[in-house]
Amino acid sequence: MQAHVQYSSTSVIKSSLIEPDGAVLVDLVVPESEREAKTAEAKSVPKVRLTKIDVQWVLAIDDEIKEKIGSSSDVGLVGPDGDLITLFKSIQVYKHNNEERIARTWGTTAPGLPYVEEVITSVRNWLIGGDLEVLKPIKYNDGLDHYRLFPKQLRKEFDLRKADEVFAFQLRNLVHNGHALLMNDTRRRLLKMGFKNPVLLLHPLGGFTKADDVPLDVWMEQHNVVLEDGVLDPGTTIVAIFPLPMHYAGPTEVQWHAKARINAGANFCIVGHDPAGMGHPIDKRDFCDPGQGKKVLSMALGLEKLNILPFRISSSSLEPRCELMQGPSENPPDGFMCPGGWEDLVKYYESLQAEKATQQPTILFSWMHNLILDFAASLLQQMAKECPFGFKLSSTQISAYFQRLP
Repeated sequence: MQAHVQYSSTSVIKSSLIEPDGAVLVDLVVPESEREAKTAEAKSVPKVRLTKIDVQWVLAIDDEIKEKIGSSSDVGLVGPDGDLITLFKSIQVYKHNNEERIARTWGTTAPGLPYVEEVITSVRNWLIGGDLEVLKPIKYNDGLDHYRLFPKQLRKEFDLRKADEVFAFQLRNLVHNGHALLMNDTRRRLLKMGFKNPVLLLHPLGGFTKADDVPLDVWMEQHNVVLEDGVLDPGTTIVAIFPLPMHYAGPTEVQWHAKARINAGANFCIVGHDPAGMGHPIDKRDFCDPGQGKKVLSMALGLEKLNILPFRISSSSLEPRCELMQGPSENPPDGFMCPGGWEDLVKYYESLQAEKATQQPTILFSWMHNLILDFAASLLQQMAKECPFGFKLSSTQISAYFQRLP
């Protein structure tokens, strides 16, 4: 069962939410009263067909499409299913400098960067930009659209919950109890600072994913179980999908994520070790300094109003590292994840193995071990405290668990 956001009919007490970037929240969706006229206008201009990736990335076009556009100042953007999505006004077409784009995004042009081959170097020669007039809200029709809330919708929900502060936490994987400890402890800290009703925005990235990622529906179902089991308080937590792919672009990407959360209403942002970072694609080392993301966020222009809440211990500080766990029968440490959430995950991997029908043993991918390491690090940070959902785990127990792994 998936939890839908429901708007209360009770009176609204205005929150003290942070102002959006530029002081005005811009809504790109055409008002319903204007949609018929704007749709007719979009039908009359040259068309550019989008792929699923184009909807979430910079839009590139090839020589043929550029020639079809000609001197037109407007184009219509057509979705993968053929529906008109957007009227693109006052367009500009300019050269797609792949190397510059890669260098500015990742800070390097080293081979092996995520998404570069399939999304940047192999795509078209031109980029197109302009003013968007979205003809209707974009729907994915995957059963998860109720989670994809616009900033205006999120701010309305914060007001209805009488939030005086909002703190955001971003994930691109499953919620373990170490994550939950950090989120619950952050709310405790904010209450201690004098805020009356801080509300958590659990805002996972749910855009274009890699082939070995857990599917978004499984991921969101696990988030829902975390709320149902009371690991996070449903009354002070809003779960919403941020439909954006993870570039793993380190501090550059972190700034974009932070600014987007400001528009959504977040005053505080929980930031961990090397946010949005990755290992170097060639050398066996971290690509960024572990604290670089937090440092950039504290200095970046336009983010002065956002309060950064760091946590200091991460999975990288624990040894030994383990790459694979054989079989779902190998349970994680007690308290690693709420039982219902773990069961959902095991069912997914069992179904995956049944589909593949291979002779190999079931493998839970290596990122699950990063989850466990993350969890352990979060607990080590709070070792002297009683966890809010009633478990303790010592470093000895953690080490003993990892020694049992193959």
